[in-house]
Amino acid sequence: MHFRSTLYSVGLLAAAAFVNAAPLKAPRQSGVPKVVVAHHIVGLTAAFTVDDWKSDISLAQANGIDGFALNIGNDPFTSTQADNAFTAAEQLASNFKLFFSFDMSSFPCKATGDAVQIRQLTLNFASRPNQFTVDGKAFVSTFAGEACDFGHGGDVPGGWKAEYTQHPETTGKVHFVPSFFIDPATFSTFSGVMDGDFNFNSGWPIDLKVAQAGTLLPGVDLNNIDANGETALQKFIGSFDTDNAHITNLANVQGSAQTYMAAVAPWFFTHFGADTFNKNFIFDGDEHLWVSRWENLIANRDKVSLIEIVTWNDFGESHYIGPQHGQLPPGSEAWVNGFDHQGWLSLTNFFATQFKTGQAPAVEKDQLVMWARPHPKNATPADPVGPPTDFQLFQDKMWAVVLASADGKLTLSSTDSDAQTFDIKAGVNKLSLPIQPNGFMHGVLTRNDQTVIDLKPDGFTFNPNPTAFNYNAFVAQATAQ
Repeated sequence: MHFRSTLYSVGLLAAAAFVNAAPLKAPRQSGVPKVVVAHHIVGLTAAFTVDDWKSDISLAQANGIDGFALNIGNDPFTSTQADNAFTAAEQLASNFKLFFSFDMSSFPCKATGDAVQIRQLTLNFASRPNQFTVDGKAFVSTFAGEACDFGHGGDVPGGWKAEYTQHPETTGKVHFVPSFFIDPATFSTFSGVMDGDFNFNSGWPIDLKVAQAGTLLPGVDLNNIDANGETALQKFIGSFDTDNAHITNLANVQGSAQTYMAAVAPWFFTHFGADTFNKNFIFDGDEHLWVSRWENLIANRDKVSLIEIVTWNDFGESHYIGPQHGQLPPGSEAWVNGFDHQGWLSLTNFFATQFKTGQAPAVEKDQLVMWARPHPKNATPADPVGPPTDFQLFQDKMWAVVLASADGKLTLSSTDSDAQTFDIKAGVNKLSLPIQPNGFMHGVLTRNDQTVIDLKPDGFTFNPNPTAFNYNAFVAQATAQ
């Protein structure tokens, strides 16, 4: 579980020694296929068996996901669970790919010897049959690492180059695509380090904050968002702007393969108090973030080599799409238990296929996915942790997506008297309805006056008087028989 809530860490590279060289633009790496992977937090898998990994791999692969980015940290079980994951992929005899995403907020990286562990992990698994490779080199990513100088006197690019990408043990063996939380304008100082860039934060509209709402969303009342307000919000939800900034600056890294990996994420809410992880904030996931982001990445697929889903299992930050098993970060069960997100997973195959092929696949079976938060955004429970920062951005709505095999109608309701019916077209449909206090979620898809799907999930009530803040999403899904 991890997160960098700021996009840049300005000033970390002031001592870099490469700024005077005129960067040469390199061609995009032709050896990178269109691939969709999911970020898997190995730190929550201490008790996983090989069969647990098989279960996750099989489920991911059945939903259009080609591999896992194994987020590993400095845990005593790291090597064991990495081996279990690779063994599971081998036993399945599948083409499922695995690669390391080193969590550099966990690994030490201030001394020369600190790089030994990540070099050794890389080399120990580089020749395994399911290791994701590019041009014969092990694909490797990171979470953070922008402060790691590995004993090189504050020279971060020099430290990474000397101790990892061009170290005698690993030089020529690694295709390095880190996620450094830095100003992309400084990418050019990482010549000899970055074969590409993973834009971890790109899945969310992280610059959309309540404090800046007056400037970013002029005239928009966050407690009464009308059609104009929705149009204004949609410029931020799933936007490709941050991707363009990263891609443009990656082109200035001398000798880089320019492999660009974008993120797609469905949600973000975390609610840890000062006595634990001290993280209590949201990013706006409304306006169908999960689908809107996919659509923007597909529209710009010629600029994107890989998509990384953030995440498969980061339960503490509520952006998981995989099943709940393994460990939960202590305390997060309060907003995770009972909040399955596999409805979002069920949409993934459609969009992943379209990203990889350039063509939207035929919808053979109608599908309805709905989600909503469990209480009004302005609820006031007696919760000692307090409301999460920026909760005011959320809307009190239920969100629905229909993948339709043909035209039809969808009726949404949250009470017995607020039903609205919408025309549905073949393909992707995004709809919403204000949800009432004590309301439910109910969606009925019809075609030619026949009911195709009737979804009203048990266990959900829009509770106006919750006992604690919970801005996680309750996701429900149904597929036509």
